[in-house]
Amino acid sequence: MESTPEKILSDILIGVAGANVTGSDIVIIKSIILDSRRVMPGSLFVALRGTQTDGHQYIGTATELGATAILCEELPEKISDNVTYIQVPDSAEAMGLIAAAFYNHPSQKITLVGVTGTNGKTSVATFLFQLFRALGYRCGLISTVQNQIEDEVIPSTHTTPDAVALNHLLAQMQKNKCSHVFMEVSSHAVAQHRITGLHFAGGIFTNITHDHLDFHKTFDNYIKAKKGFFDQLPKTAFALVNVDDRRGAVMVQNTKAKVETYSLQTLASFKGKIISDTLAGMHMEVNNQEVWFRVIGRFNAYNLLSVYGAAVLLGEKPESVLTELSNLKSPPGRFEQFHSADNIVGIVDYAHTPDALENVLETINHLRSGNEKVITVVGCGGNRDAEKRPKMAAIACKLSNRVILTSDNPRYEEPMDILEQMRKGVPPLDYKKTSVIEDRYEAINRAFEEANPEDIILIAGKGHENYQEIKGVKHHFDDKEVLLEAFAKRYS
Repeated sequence: MESTPEKILSDILIGVAGANVTGSDIVIIKSIILDSRRVMPGSLFVALRGTQTDGHQYIGTATELGATAILCEELPEKISDNVTYIQVPDSAEAMGLIAAAFYNHPSQKITLVGVTGTNGKTSVATFLFQLFRALGYRCGLISTVQNQIEDEVIPSTHTTPDAVALNHLLAQMQKNKCSHVFMEVSSHAVAQHRITGLHFAGGIFTNITHDHLDFHKTFDNYIKAKKGFFDQLPKTAFALVNVDDRRGAVMVQNTKAKVETYSLQTLASFKGKIISDTLAGMHMEVNNQEVWFRVIGRFNAYNLLSVYGAAVLLGEKPESVLTELSNLKSPPGRFEQFHSADNIVGIVDYAHTPDALENVLETINHLRSGNEKVITVVGCGGNRDAEKRPKMAAIACKLSNRVILTSDNPRYEEPMDILEQMRKGVPPLDYKKTSVIEDRYEAINRAFEEANPEDIILIAGKGHENYQEIKGVKHHFDDKEVLLEAFAKRYS
């Protein structure tokens, strides 16, 4: 059974600026809790102001359940004599610092590399994880798809866990003798201080395009959140940026870290050139060395360049890095290919932003050899950035011969409301080639019924996910399973 750390409150408050303590600061803290229902004696309850609820309204519940201490921005009207209150300007920021101290600063004892950007985060973090394991290191992975300690898989609920869960996970990785950890850093994580208190050895910027405006409200706020990660990097770290993205330079304009660059188009620390790209693999030149990779597509050329650059910056030999990189495969649900007996190509991809969908479809069109049709099945998630819905449909129409708009994760929205918003992006000339089929299972099967040998079917939006979220319930649904079943039905 895993041992639980115990800390004196005053020890974990070191470094928390502006903390005003009411009560004793020499009490023992056995856990840091965000959910008031899980509070026990010895708990430090954190009252967070969230997007849905304000944790301050649960301070009374936490007190009744025996909380030893309360971290809050506003003191409650009723102060309990046997509870210590720590009032701070920002509970989330303080929690990051306290969580790191509670778990003995695990990020300082490992080589932690963060990856941020709109697209490519999962692929880059996963490639780094696979690469460094192949190079002989014990590694951890924190990603949208899954968290992993060597071979042990820990299911993932957020791209970046909350600060307490994150430090607990890093402590587990350190305990399991991981020397390197690679993690996705979402814009939410920066804005909500989930990474506050962590020590990074390096940060990677992939690209930035339209996404998450439901949370950030403006594109400028979204850029600032991404940039905030690089602003926090120490001078001992590296900041590796894609300079082909016009906001690459913006990301690092205030960083203390050592700035390095990668590019397919211009001079950079790590320069790549695509020599050939086929469904079988990609031939590239990387810093004047020719290499054959199993993964394909221009977007993956950028991913591979960033991974190569990060590995070299972490002290690995370029030749060894390229040798191991040439053997890597795409992460689950990232341009994952399946081939039927009569050579229909099915591709499952997580593309759920306009830019990601455009990248994937442009790659597919670039790889086409003749008259194959491209059939795209795509939807948009509910209770998320609605502005991208018509854009996604317009891109699918522009770059496909046939488009089927369908349900993704509608969450608490009505699927047909989402699809109506998508349909507004369909140009009048493309009405005939576009269908709306709400049921995702039916939509995928329709694509295969209409496909001929050599045609390419893209099932976009969910990738690795094995569920469909409807009205707060996650129902089992796996695009890959449905695709393979459709292949089997074709020949039954």
